[in-house]
Amino acid sequence: MHLCKAGVTIPIMKYVVLLFYKYITIESPEAMRDSLKELGDKLGLTGRILIAREGINATVEGADEKIELFVKEILSYECFADIDIKRSEGTGSAFNKFKVKVRDEIVGTKFPKDIDPRNHTAPKLSPDELRDWYENDKDFVVIDMRNDYEFISGHFKNSVNPGLKHSRDLAEKVKDLEPYKDKTVVTVCTGGIRCEKMAAYLEHEGFRNVHQLDGGMHTYMEKYPGKDFKGTLFTFDNRLTMDFGGEREIVGECHHCSEKTERYESCHRKPCHKKMLLCEGCFEEGKVFCTQECAEVGMVVKG
Repeated sequence: MHLCKAGVTIPIMKYVVLLFYKYITIESPEAMRDSLKELGDKLGLTGRILIAREGINATVEGADEKIELFVKEILSYECFADIDIKRSEGTGSAFNKFKVKVRDEIVGTKFPKDIDPRNHTAPKLSPDELRDWYENDKDFVVIDMRNDYEFISGHFKNSVNPGLKHSRDLAEKVKDLEPYKDKTVVTVCTGGIRCEKMAAYLEHEGFRNVHQLDGGMHTYMEKYPGKDFKGTLFTFDNRLTMDFGGEREIVGECHHCSEKTERYESCHRKPCHKKMLLCEGCFEEGKVFCTQECAEVGMVVKG
């Protein structure tokens, strides 16, 4: 698309957000970090890439031409030749900076070392298969492996929310999932990275029939917009939520008045910053704290 002004054609920049991960042994995470950081800076990308010996986890944004050069480079690595790269529309300001970090894990679970998706993980269930299960009323349970605050704005219908604050909380919360040990279970998350490792953990804990949603919610919602997933998808960037279209039900409720909303705000008390849904009305009234305690302390600090 182009805009014309005073006889001059000005191209409108299109931005793309990439989401990808892979559990694969990376012999030199530091070398890969340095290489991708240099390339991303050169292309003017923003976002975050985590690299560990167990693999890579990335969300980056850039102008469409630049982002495709980045994709070409990623696919040139032999270990990433078959990596699944998801694309969505960007804003040009989805991230503030470009960071490439080396970590012990690409998802901070702190599970036992023998839980390793590079060696074993639960069978992958395609979006088509999950859609078929919903349509034919198959007896199964969807367990949402995202954080609590992600669940509140959107989730699969009839899904179970374990109440995670962080991925590492699953080890503590798994006891609450005991009633589903003999059920057919599908683990789900945004792009697939968390539900892949957590599906392996459930198998380790004795769950007998575990599947993971291949490609995560992103792939499912892209293929079946408005179907089976209620609400909107939380994103870890400045967009905060992503809508794939289709007729959909808004399930999010304002933290204070329960009005339907998909507007996120963080508690204004430092260091709380709890993410919550806050309608426009409550925000304008200054109800920007998650609890009365936070409000009292926050107002004192502000004053």
